[in-house]
Amino acid sequence: MTAAREDVQAVAKVVRVSARKARLVADHIRGRSVPEARSILAFTPRAAAREVEKVLKSAIANAETNPNLRWNGDDLYVSAVYVDEGPTLKRWRARARGRVTSIKKRTCHITVKVDQYAVVEAPPKKAPKAEAAPKQADAKPKAKKTSKKKAAVAS
Repeated sequence: MTAAREDVQAVAKVVRVSARKARLVADHIRGRSVPEARSILAFTPRAAAREVEKVLKSAIANAETNPNLRWNGDDLYVSAVYVDEGPTLKRWRARARGRVTSIKKRTCHITVKVDQYAVVEAPPKKAPKAEAAPKQADAKPKAKKTSKKKAAVAS
């Protein structure tokens, strides 16, 4: 967080989805408004979408209940979403001829940051510049330039 602009975040740790799969969902909502991000997640048919939606709801609740900010949830946008790798659960599976194969059950940490749209004031309009000085009337009008070929065809 910066001192000039506060943002509110929520983090879910050790979520039982691989980081690669969760990043596919996170890319869909990055930079979007909160109502739009919620509708995108509601209609995304991936298991990671449910987990990202939970974290988004938590970040919105954090923004609305923060006594210093008291932001409205509909006026927020998703300023940042990132998914980091968590610890990997290592299991094994019995295979033929007395061997084993390792199974890696990957986890991730999902972070969602929301911020309020900045109110940007339009700069004051400048007065139109005064027109340039009128052209001199005694100046000769320029003759139309023609190429030598066109001049020979015309005569």
